[in-house]
Amino acid sequence: MARVIIEVVGLTAGFGDDIILRDLNFKVYEGEIFVIVGGSGCGKSTLLKHLIGLHEVKSGRILLFGKDITTAREEELMRLKQEMGVLFQTSALFGSMTLYENIALPLQEFTTLSQDTIDMLVKIKLAMVGLEGYENHFPNELSGGMKKRAGIARAMALDPSILFLDEPSAGLDPVTSAELDGLIKKINRGTGTTMVIVTHELESIFSISDRIIMLDKSKKGIIAEGRPKELKMYSPDPKVLNFFNRGAISEASRKGYKG
Repeated sequence: MARVIIEVVGLTAGFGDDIILRDLNFKVYEGEIFVIVGGSGCGKSTLLKHLIGLHEVKSGRILLFGKDITTAREEELMRLKQEMGVLFQTSALFGSMTLYENIALPLQEFTTLSQDTIDMLVKIKLAMVGLEGYENHFPNELSGGMKKRAGIARAMALDPSILFLDEPSAGLDPVTSAELDGLIKKINRGTGTTMVIVTHELESIFSISDRIIMLDKSKKGIIAEGRPKELKMYSPDPKVLNFFNRGAISEASRKGYKG
């Protein structure tokens, strides 16, 4: 059995009096691609932001490597955060910096590496995502897919144990999205990095995920957990079946099928 990297125990999350998620319990294992899915407004990105320590929990615990980030002291929390890499929906690259400067920044901030070593690592990270030779380009000179790749390179700068990706395929065409899915799998298999990904894209869910949880807005919690292909076929919950079979249902409707 693989080691537990993340354990969420009784997590309730929200803002003010608004409860978005209630009493969540799940585990993420070392080396897996764990995907958080669900309809719009179900709390996927909210959960991700709690997992990386951007929001305080209402109640419950979030354990990273057995350490509870909800009660950790600032110094311990900073150390744990250096084990995380994050790709936000917009890639969040600094527009006034070149790709080299974007990727070098965390290395300069959190390590004592020499400049030559940082230069080498930046080139390695860009090569890892297929952007070798783009060190001196600015984000506005890149396509949407290239920005996502550059964001992943920066997120991987410190060789994190966990990579969090929020809607990595958002806004990309199907071909570019499939290429990004391939890159995610390649990095995961090549480095063993544990990945937690938020997405609603069916193609990506089936392509990359080892295991998923599905959130539901009305329940404010998890309504399914497991392998997506098995949930698509055998889930007893109509909401889960509709979610994972919506492509087939849409195609049937388009062709006028009945029954």
